[in-house]
Amino acid sequence: MKIADHRLYDQKVSAARTSVARQTGDALLQALQEREPDLRGHVDQVAGLALEVGRRMGLESDALSQVARAAELHDVGKVAVPDAILHKPGPLDEVEWSFMKQHTIVGDRILSAAPALEPVAKLVRSSHERYDGHGYPDKLKGDDIPLGARIVAVCDAFHAMTSDRPYRRSIGVPAALAELRRCSGLQFDPDVIDAFIGVVDPETATGAAEVAVLRPLPFPATA
Repeated sequence: MKIADHRLYDQKVSAARTSVARQTGDALLQALQEREPDLRGHVDQVAGLALEVGRRMGLESDALSQVARAAELHDVGKVAVPDAILHKPGPLDEVEWSFMKQHTIVGDRILSAAPALEPVAKLVRSSHERYDGHGYPDKLKGDDIPLGARIVAVCDAFHAMTSDRPYRRSIGVPAALAELRRCSGLQFDPDVIDAFIGVVDPETATGAAEVAVLRPLPFPATA
């Protein structure tokens, strides 16, 4: 009975923490949407892809939730980026790019303010690290980069390449997958690339970003 009571208590605590994390994350997503309405569609689709890849890689429920939430919130730090940089219709110069690179650190600070989102904050901070150690902000390499962040990086890059931007058009799914393969082991984790390609097949999944988000995210209903 004592063991059962302890387990029940642990489940209640876990559910309460998940509820707080969900509500806090939803509030931040709404703030992001108010600032940048176009970003909401991007983060929703990146989250859908990350969820599918995480499932394919065998992540457990809690890890899946964290990956999906990190994918949704990976751009939250852009609320601190000036509009002139965020909306520039062309490549950023060196100073602007240095400023833009701070958005993962800002995202980490914002999310870490909510203790329930600390695991997600770590993934957001590392979502632009590179497998070869040449990413930012901490120059992490290989397995030192949290797996969830490695998953978000691939899904974010794919969605960016297959979306129209003010300064360039989508390169299409087959070309984007070819670029991911080319960067496997350099910018991206080869195991994540293999799992991603298993989710997004160029022969059958043109428009896969839209297909992936049809499944619900693994968050329990708010208590």
